[in-house]
Amino acid sequence: MSDAVHRFLLEDLDIRGTLIRLGPTWHELQARRDYAPAVRDMLGELAAVTAMIGSSLKMPGRLSFQLQGHGPVRMLVMDCDEQMRLRGMAQTREGASIAAGTVPELLGDGQLVLTLQTDTAPDRPYQSVVPLAGSRLADIFEHYLEQSEQTPTHIMLAADERYACGLLLQKLPDADRRDADGWNRILHLAATVSAAELALPAETLLGRLFPEETVRLFDPVPVHYHCPRDEEKVLDMLRSLGREEVEDILEEHDQILIQDDICNHEYRYGEEILETLFTPPKRTLH
Repeated sequence: MSDAVHRFLLEDLDIRGTLIRLGPTWHELQARRDYAPAVRDMLGELAAVTAMIGSSLKMPGRLSFQLQGHGPVRMLVMDCDEQMRLRGMAQTREGASIAAGTVPELLGDGQLVLTLQTDTAPDRPYQSVVPLAGSRLADIFEHYLEQSEQTPTHIMLAADERYACGLLLQKLPDADRRDADGWNRILHLAATVSAAELALPAETLLGRLFPEETVRLFDPVPVHYHCPRDEEKVLDMLRSLGREEVEDILEEHDQILIQDDICNHEYRYGEEILETLFTPPKRTLH
């Protein structure tokens, strides 16, 4: 089964939720990266929560989350567009020794940066910066969503080399009137879920988790990894430097090497690139 976001509603309680299990998408995201397990798992959790939040965007655009810190893990980046295409990466400090730990232990003092670039205003992205409040990635995003949406939120995240999974629950305005104890009861049930159970199919997990509740499960929204090579963008960047600067780089290094960190692509050029970039216009004979 392909990767997808599964949104659902506990109809009698006015509580909404989102489930995600990334398999193939997560495998492609971490391919050829050689991350330490702690970094890999944190990046997987970021992929899961980004897709869950991205699936609820009200307008077409690209949602990006960046966690920055001063610890052994320097940065985590993940973004998602309106077609639910993910891409992302992690950067660690050179020579850092990374073992399992909490978010503060791995990232240190830092911040979460959200950037939302909409198709209606591509040159005026919305940006929000909040401190990293919590010991787990789930804590940080719970705090962020509760502050930004003014909605009580509960998040569970889990990731390993096989899957990146998540469960997001939100208490809607009518929940207390429907059932005064409903939100607390659902949180208690959610707390019993193990990381392994989060990787179960949505129907199986929801049936096991909320057997006494009326659950409306909406159509799944497919999620994919998408980070193709973009040679023309790289060539345009080199053209913008001008012929003299490109020649200087080639003279100093014998080649031009450009590493696209977020997509993990390498672009390598020799002197032949000068002709491609700066071919003089053809002369017209009169």
